[in-house]
Amino acid sequence: MTSPHRIAVLSAWHVHAEEYGRAAQEHPDTELVALWDDDATRGQEMADKLGVEFVPSLDDLLARDDLDGVTVTTATTAHSEVIGAAIAAGKHIFTEKLLAPTVEECDRLVEAAREKGVALTVSLPRLFHGYTLALRAVLDSGELGDLTYSRVRLSHNGSVADWLPARFYDAKDTIGGAFTDLGAHPVYLTNLILGGENADGRYASVRSTFTDVTGRGVEDNASVTVSTEAGAIGVLETGFVSGLSPFSIEIEGTRGGLRYGFEGRTMTVTSREGSRSVEVPEDAATPFQRWVTDLQSGTPVNETLAPARALTALLVAANAAAAH
Repeated sequence: MTSPHRIAVLSAWHVHAEEYGRAAQEHPDTELVALWDDDATRGQEMADKLGVEFVPSLDDLLARDDLDGVTVTTATTAHSEVIGAAIAAGKHIFTEKLLAPTVEECDRLVEAAREKGVALTVSLPRLFHGYTLALRAVLDSGELGDLTYSRVRLSHNGSVADWLPARFYDAKDTIGGAFTDLGAHPVYLTNLILGGENADGRYASVRSTFTDVTGRGVEDNASVTVSTEAGAIGVLETGFVSGLSPFSIEIEGTRGGLRYGFEGRTMTVTSREGSRSVEVPEDAATPFQRWVTDLQSGTPVNETLAPARALTALLVAANAAAAH
């Protein structure tokens, strides 16, 4: 393996493609060397912006001995093929969510990565934000009692302000709209809250309400309600049509409740004894930084794979519920 580790961007399709390319340029232990895209015009434009070589052949790029890893920001439906090819070539992989469109495809990729000893990380950044670290500690303490309710809301104005690229509304590539893209974050946070570290993303019931406010053919406003076997209810809200709605988390239990985000970056726990503020620590290392540590170790932890699989499981169920 080279030092610094040489990285290539696989596709400029996703809006985070440039961000991950910049992360490879800014990290002291990685060097961005190339970009591939199945759309040569789009790829060359992004390569020029990043100041790296555009390589029109994926096979040629993955065959390079001087390439250590890749960031994958293709269309969601291309993940299985592109990530599979990168694994087969022995390249370490940092990918935008989803890992794959189905749980079965996730399992195949994870097993292939394990066999190859590849560091495979899915970008689930909010798992490592300070508020998640704080709420983990509250949940682990048991002070809320048995959980009965969870609500996570995250939205932006990408559709009404028209800054999302048109390809984000192509269900053939995205397998969905706002819930599959932005809603992925409430999904993996809800899985953590209601299912713990070993959540598999499967619930006793899943009910979806999807609407298309701007008429682009996929949902841009979405709410999903899940329930657990123990009777807890989870509400997941997202959309591309609400620019001023704060990111927020509510958790209720039999002995207390937690609120985050309604008054800025503050967290409060309330019980019969009263309310207290919870200190929100600084964010932990980013998923990209953790991936670089993983590929350096020689024994990758691949810590995002279980939550990524659970994410896909719930998204599949939510999309199926919306279709009925």
